[in-house]
Amino acid sequence: MFDIDKWQEIFATIRKNKLRTFLTGFSVAWGIFMLIILLGSGRGLENGVRIQFERDATNSIWIYRGQTSMPYKGLKPGRRIQFTNEDYDYSKREIKNIENLSARLSVFRQRNISYKSEYGNYDIVAVHPGTKVLENVEIIEGRFINDIDVKASRKVVAISTDVKKALFKEEDFLGKYIKINNIPFKVIGLYEDSSERDNQRVYISVSTAQKVFTGGNEIHNLAFTTGDATMEESMKIENDIRSKYSIRHKFDKSDQRALFINNNVEEYEKFQNLFSGIRLFVWIIGIGTIIAGIVGVSNIMLIVVKERTKEIGIRKAIGATPGSIIGLVLLESILITAFAGYVGLVLGVGLLELISPHIQSEFFTNPEADFRIAVSATILLIVSGAIAGFVPARKAASIKPIEALRDE
Repeated sequence: MFDIDKWQEIFATIRKNKLRTFLTGFSVAWGIFMLIILLGSGRGLENGVRIQFERDATNSIWIYRGQTSMPYKGLKPGRRIQFTNEDYDYSKREIKNIENLSARLSVFRQRNISYKSEYGNYDIVAVHPGTKVLENVEIIEGRFINDIDVKASRKVVAISTDVKKALFKEEDFLGKYIKINNIPFKVIGLYEDSSERDNQRVYISVSTAQKVFTGGNEIHNLAFTTGDATMEESMKIENDIRSKYSIRHKFDKSDQRALFINNNVEEYEKFQNLFSGIRLFVWIIGIGTIIAGIVGVSNIMLIVVKERTKEIGIRKAIGATPGSIIGLVLLESILITAFAGYVGLVLGVGLLELISPHIQSEFFTNPEADFRIAVSATILLIVSGAIAGFVPARKAASIKPIEALRDE
């Protein structure tokens, strides 16, 4: 393998056919380059979409009220389903295998929030403590709404980093009072959300919003997490919800407009399957391109064997074994394939690293070819080189010395 004479002979053959070797190597390098770019781009798209999903808990189910579109036991279609605190209590009691249950109530009327002379308009969202997990809220300072806040209907608020910058600038904020629609609320925490939209809101407790702003016990929607439930298990929970709520709110179970259920577990699983298919498709395209390069290498090596028929015959006549002939041809094939492929690999990874900081967007983030891809591509190159050289090597080893010496 490390015979200097053998390597000198291989390099001499390559130098003798520079253009042919370059064009053959270019086809292999291009195949690897395109494979890396396609896989990196697919990863960038996957990262972007995953970030969109993970802005909320990926194991969550959200329930929204709707309007009936089918008659039910004498009741006409067109009835609006209304949620109340009793639906929150019912869900907590009757729906199994759920965690971090939270109701939500949005205050739609005046949304004026002020502190001293600073003010702004932000979404006012009333929730239970489970929202912290449901929305993937990161607490920077202080705390989030807790159960005691809800039970005691405390006038407390958790604000986002955007709200803090607008109202407090560099001033300390914990324990200070801001006015929400001219009603003072004590700031208990600072949070940050990966969603820019969700940073344009403040969180207060459901019970406080109902007493201070809306009256009554109405809520707008419910949400909860499902722990480690699989997609099939989450779908059973979803069906259980629809079945129980259809009885509770008197609508046909098959009426999809009466109750809207967003199952993030199911959607995330579909997303994972989609990108698994995309990765497979990219690999098929990339490997197809590499195979075209391998065929080119194999053809070139066949030509090399043909040109060196007499030389190979002489080698065998003076004692060269078939194994040494096969090794020589295989080594040259692997060298060309591996070197050209490595160049394509480096160029592909380099291009991804170069453009990655400049093409970040909402649905396309951090395109990259990870270490596993690089290792897989390297192994693929070595195997490809061996495959490309095997047929020509077998042909060279089968040459009979007497026929080779007669070859013109």
